Amino acid sequence: MARVMIADDSDAIRMVLQDILSIGGHEIVAEAQNGAEAVEKYSQANPDVLLLDLAMPKKDGLTVVKEVMANHPDAKIILITASDNQNVINDCIKHGAKSFISKPFDFDHVLKLITEVTA
Repeated sequence: MARVMIADDSDAIRMVLQDILSIGGHEIVAEAQNGAEAVEKYSQANPDVLLLDLAMPKKDGLTVVKEVMANHPDAKIILITASDNQNVINDCIKHGAKSFISKPFDFDHVLKLITEVTA
């Protein structure tokens, strides 16, 4: 199973993701509540997958993607977004994010994407 880091400013979303990941047998190795913390903790945790909220304080998801990928070109990042702004999502994918999940997200879809990006 995958070692996963969750970066989302919403306590509720992090808790839901914790439950999904636990049921799916994945290990949560770190959590971040803002983009700056996500960049810092990523290097320490070295997760298999980063679940990253697109809209966060201090650094947005696109900035986090760029910074993480600059230092860890093999990083596997899955965006989490309530936005339907396809341009921002495409920019994140262009800079290295592997996929995205729209909120509200489906339990099975989250687990499927983690399996796909870590295969």
